[in-house]
Amino acid sequence: MTDNNKTSETVMQMPSDHPNRRSLLKMAGAGAAAFGIGAMINTAKAKPLSMTTEWDKVFPKSDKVDHEKVSFKNRYGITLVGDLYLPKDRNQGAMPALAVGGPFGAVKEQSSGLYAQTMAERGFVTLAFDPSYTGESGGEPRNVASPDINTEDFMAAVDYLGLHNTVNRERIGVIGICGWGGMALNAVAADKRVKAVVASTMYDMTRVMSKGYNDSVTLEQRTQALEQMSRQRWEDAANGTPAFQPPYNELKGGEAQFLVDYHDYYMTSRGYHPRAVNSGNAWTQTTPLSFMNMPILSYIEEISPRPVLLIHGENAHSRYFSETAYEAAAEPKELLIIPGANHTDLYDQLDVIPFDRIEAFFGDALV
Repeated sequence: MTDNNKTSETVMQMPSDHPNRRSLLKMAGAGAAAFGIGAMINTAKAKPLSMTTEWDKVFPKSDKVDHEKVSFKNRYGITLVGDLYLPKDRNQGAMPALAVGGPFGAVKEQSSGLYAQTMAERGFVTLAFDPSYTGESGGEPRNVASPDINTEDFMAAVDYLGLHNTVNRERIGVIGICGWGGMALNAVAADKRVKAVVASTMYDMTRVMSKGYNDSVTLEQRTQALEQMSRQRWEDAANGTPAFQPPYNELKGGEAQFLVDYHDYYMTSRGYHPRAVNSGNAWTQTTPLSFMNMPILSYIEEISPRPVLLIHGENAHSRYFSETAYEAAAEPKELLIIPGANHTDLYDQLDVIPFDRIEAFFGDALV
């Protein structure tokens, strides 16, 4: 086990015949909107906030945990809806807890719920939640994201957990997946109540929206994207409703392999959910505006002295996000690279996600 007081870059060893799954990540909110794909006007009226009562997750329900649907408000007055998981075999005393969010464009019925349920099986009270404006959570218009408000959503989840009668509020951690990995790091840098953070297959959404993959966007391209989105605001204001990007993850042929792989997760029985932005729905066309000038990892070193665990697949096209964050973070920190794994292996592949290490990490940190 890694000592939290030491810098560590670890490679988890797996069998040589371990399958090399395809990487599937399409960054929701950046590709189409930032580079000029045409608008689609969504004139549907918003639905009132409601919470499903049936089990509609993409993963089976565990008989080792108790589950309940909950709601709470963030600092901006937006009602968030979450799934609370509690170990069935639990003591009467206050327990450690984890707030879990992500991936970007997903809902709590997908990866974050799987992480939350699995960690509840391992003795933690866990809360997977839908971010503002998405899924079952409130906020208008629908399917818009904000680096500020979505960072706040994590803090609001910590508010909820800290007031729950099963939770020891001095033993709260955070898990962020994909784009919400970056949000988690940003939230924990500011929220000193959180004792430790895990970012799995992390995406820095402000970096990729403003600079493109591998920082490839030129100043001219960035200016053109901002020009388009700025003028789109007049169109949205005139129409009284936002323009939306084309549906995500619908293939027409000729796409890059990682987009094909993304489709294989979000548009198949493996991960499809009708409320997820990435499952054939769309972000508003102006969603990237607030991300373009706001690097969310500027203060990552201020997470210290609380520990950070960054987990990424060896073959993930997004690996550079975690490597950059690891270099910028202060100790104690660990970068865990999973051999042969790609980006979305860490969404739902139980034989790839290092839950033993995550459990040990929080077991050491939330004391």
